[in-house]
Amino acid sequence: MRAFELKPGIYWVGSIDWDLRNFHGYLTPYGSTYNAYLVVDEKVALIDTVKRPFLDELLARVQSVIDPVQIAYVVCNHVEMDHSGSIPALVERAPQAQVLTSPNGEKGLRAHFHSDLNYRVVRSGEAISLGRRSLQFFHTPMVHWPDSMVTYLPEEAILFSNDAFGQHLATAVRFDDQAGWEVVYAQAAKYYANIVLPYGDQVKRTLQALGGVKMDMICPSHGVIWRENIARILEAYKRWADYEADDQAVVVYDTMWGSTAKMSQALCRGLEAEGVPVTVRNLETTHISEVMTDVLHSRLVLVGSPTLNNGLLPSVGEFLTYLKGLRPRNRMGFAFGSYGWGGQAVAEIEQVFSALGWQEPVPARRIQWVPDEEQLGHLVEDGRALAKALAQK
Repeated sequence: MRAFELKPGIYWVGSIDWDLRNFHGYLTPYGSTYNAYLVVDEKVALIDTVKRPFLDELLARVQSVIDPVQIAYVVCNHVEMDHSGSIPALVERAPQAQVLTSPNGEKGLRAHFHSDLNYRVVRSGEAISLGRRSLQFFHTPMVHWPDSMVTYLPEEAILFSNDAFGQHLATAVRFDDQAGWEVVYAQAAKYYANIVLPYGDQVKRTLQALGGVKMDMICPSHGVIWRENIARILEAYKRWADYEADDQAVVVYDTMWGSTAKMSQALCRGLEAEGVPVTVRNLETTHISEVMTDVLHSRLVLVGSPTLNNGLLPSVGEFLTYLKGLRPRNRMGFAFGSYGWGGQAVAEIEQVFSALGWQEPVPARRIQWVPDEEQLGHLVEDGRALAKALAQK
């Protein structure tokens, strides 16, 4: 396995995880990469490492360029084990290397590895010379851990962006234009929706801090490298950080005997009659991490559940717990569901909407047992009313 040269003296030396299908509850049907980068100058720097099982792949790529003993600095932008897992084994092969990290990064690395590595804490804005080039560090706390930082190579206008701008995407190519904008954008949106979404305010501060920084490449920790579509992904991140969404709807539901499904269909008819694009996600067949991408793009979110054992159907409860943790803002919600005798599920959906600060422009709808044509007609009108509320902004 060989290093991939990005610019003279700058290499991608990461690993490709073709088999990854679940990243702590986030489905990754296209696998992922663990990106590490090697900067060869008078002093050699390795920016991030890889998940521990992929150490040999990292070492093979590094050794195709230099002997690892030459590494002077190992930059840890983020403590999470898919980034830092190989640091202890790597520094055994580069015993003179300093581990450069943020203050919280040092605390996290000590707590993870329980070893006294040669740590050097770097301040936000601090720069370290490699010779002809330098590395500059910017702390980005809570994008998406307290220890997070990014590393900038000003002489080459390359931002090593950590988890920001990443995608869980395994490919044989290294650049966004080679993989295609539509493919990479879709995976970047899913990544943001499932990992970065709660930290919009912190993302905005980071984008502002980096606003005057020239970028010829953005090199994230997962997925492909941005070189052709930098302006487009920056614009997307600004929009997502402001919790903006399109005037479209997503209907998320599960059903026991088909009644809640019938309700969802009637709501769709009303929305579509008013020209609102609608995506429908049955939680029996669609994973919650896929649904979150629809939530990222949709300003109107309709959630339906029948009542089971005086509460939500478990699949809907799981989705709402996940949704609440990711905390999307500036959305409108509508709760609906069928029931036999208790009917508590709809109220539980509304409690989550309230906790998120979402508007509910149309009252929730509960229907006992199986909806008849008149009741379905009311739901069609609810859909129309929701569409009109969406148009009013």
